[in-house]
Amino acid sequence: MRAIEITQPGKPDVLQLCERPTPVLKAGEVLIKVHAAGINRPDVLQRLGKYPVPSGASDLPGLEVAGEIVDGDLAGSNFTKGDLVCALVQGGGYAEYCAAPLDQCLPVPQGLSTLEAATLPETYFTVWSNVFDRARLADGESLLVQGGSSGIGVTAIQLAKALGHRVFATAGSADKCRAVEALGAERGINYRDEDFAAVVKELTGGKGVDVILDMVAGDYVAREIDCLADDGRLVVIALLGGARADLDMGQVLRRRLHITGSTLRPRPVAFKAAIARQLREHAWPLFAQGKIKPVIHQVFPLEQAAQAHALMESSTHVGKIVLQVREE
Repeated sequence: MRAIEITQPGKPDVLQLCERPTPVLKAGEVLIKVHAAGINRPDVLQRLGKYPVPSGASDLPGLEVAGEIVDGDLAGSNFTKGDLVCALVQGGGYAEYCAAPLDQCLPVPQGLSTLEAATLPETYFTVWSNVFDRARLADGESLLVQGGSSGIGVTAIQLAKALGHRVFATAGSADKCRAVEALGAERGINYRDEDFAAVVKELTGGKGVDVILDMVAGDYVAREIDCLADDGRLVVIALLGGARADLDMGQVLRRRLHITGSTLRPRPVAFKAAIARQLREHAWPLFAQGKIKPVIHQVFPLEQAAQAHALMESSTHVGKIVLQVREE
């Protein structure tokens, strides 16, 4: 099969087209004939040598795919060979075939193409796990999304809005702020020339937000604590602004604040399977209802993975970047 490999840690041009054997399935896995694969920030970190591959996972990049099930033990499942699915994987997505745990597969949502479905697993699994499970965003509560124009951001905004929450989001330009507002954010906050903490407190009458989804950390954390409501929850899922932060622990104590974080890739299949079940029940019907949608910025053919990574690193995109592996 054709695949994209990381020849050595480095710039996007270290991504090269190669020939690899078709994956050999392990127990509980299915083989997907890949139509498309989503590009995600962890793929870039892996290419740079900053995100080690979990033991037993493919060294090929790619954490989400969509395509056709062509092999595997499907006994006891709702799937059959030939079904179109999207799947969260630990690696190997930038290829014509990919092995995926059966329990991490979801049907392509009604009305969507496989190209669109390839943009869903990594962000929807991440957002559901962190915003709704870990941070327990509840009825009547509000959410601040840092990096609202990213793949994670557009997913969090749409999903929280569709489920009835007030949503605010930061972005790095006026155009991106308008884009996140069009997706459901009550207010896009330009972090380059506005103080997001001050804006959030003003919009909430001084109360603050109940949950913050943070991909920045670093010096954002002190301001995030300042704009959390009492009993608020801060969930950190990336460290784009650095791994260290100064905390006002007095506020944490007095106002009963929760600070937590997680990474998804190393978690066991059983954990991800539970998220898949929740997504199928609570999120997937929202696509058919027109309440949420994939947001694709640009599609590249598989052999242009390097150009796709360069676009990801430019941070000029809104939504997802996709590799098209074959025509549907």
